[in-house]
Amino acid sequence: MRAALRAEYRKLISTPLWWVLLIVSAAYLVLIGAALAFSISADDAASRPGIPSLDGVDAASSVYSLINGVGYVFPLVIGSLAMTSEFRYRTITQSVLVEPDRTTLLVAKMVASIPLGLVYGLVGVAAVVAGGAPVLAWRGDGAYLSNGAILQVLLLGVVVTALWTVLGVAFGSVVSNQVAAIVIILAVTQLVEPVARLGLGAVDGLDEVGQFLPGAAADAVMGAGFFNQLGDGELLPRWAGLVVFSGYAVALALIGRITTLRRDIG
Repeated sequence: MRAALRAEYRKLISTPLWWVLLIVSAAYLVLIGAALAFSISADDAASRPGIPSLDGVDAASSVYSLINGVGYVFPLVIGSLAMTSEFRYRTITQSVLVEPDRTTLLVAKMVASIPLGLVYGLVGVAAVVAGGAPVLAWRGDGAYLSNGAILQVLLLGVVVTALWTVLGVAFGSVVSNQVAAIVIILAVTQLVEPVARLGLGAVDGLDEVGQFLPGAAADAVMGAGFFNQLGDGELLPRWAGLVVFSGYAVALALIGRITTLRRDIG
């Protein structure tokens, strides 16, 4: 397993794509963090439809939780590339020859993605703070960067980002076509799930269903989320969010193992 872990980690960092996506994600989160902080701290925010009336710690946690709310697309993509690149460039044959146990190969890819996911988490948290904190300090009640609850959100934001990378690998084992995987990730993270969370959160009796979506489960692990405040929904307990999120990763990995990785590779 140790040799497989080293090999898979080297594959992840052997091309410039990982740091190109890292730079793009940082720039994106700086912009989104500043925009949201400005929107919710503006004088007329409460009078505008779709803009929640937040202040204090609630405003700060909403802005900083964007590391998961919108930023999770990047670790998902980089995680999926760890698997889909093998099929796109036909290197999966060599990988299986080096590590014939395909379960070990998949687990090694998932575990090897964690360090890179932590890097994405650290940079993403720094970016959303860099974009949002100055605006909150200027227009709102403060950045609250010394608040214990906010520090917990930021720390767990790093952890959640690493978990998304693992989920990305598992997803890539199911959808091995790289273009299809990226398109699905973009569609789900930027449209389908945000709309579903807002819609379910606004309907009595269905808000509990939205708690079990992967993004909502990740928010539960962090203990904060912009979408649940916007839709007036509740989050699962932290332990339950971790169980639900882990369930998605395990389920996808099992499906990938008994479908994609069970086929003959030549």
